[in-house]
Amino acid sequence: PNKLGGVMALVMSIAILFLMPLLHTNETRGLQFYPLNQILFWYMVIMILLLTWIGARPVEAPYIITGQILTILYFSYYIINPLIIKLWDNMLNS
Repeated sequence: PNKLGGVMALVMSIAILFLMPLLHTNETRGLQFYPLNQILFWYMVIMILLLTWIGARPVEAPYIITGQILTILYFSYYIINPLIIKLWDNMLNS
């Protein structure tokens, strides 16, 4: 419903993809060593598919709140994923 908020979310969703390689400081490089992050990867795939689907829906009552919730979940992935990687690295190194 808010055009400025929508534009900012669009810019942030693209900018965060460009920042991901700079923020990647794992000791191991593959997801095969991080089982929780494998689950989070599929969570992210589902979020992208649902956001694509909700973007094709008309701007009406149930779709607006669904889109807002899915957007929060999309951005929460980028907060949760590095935290779980750090936690997993600490568990493996101790």
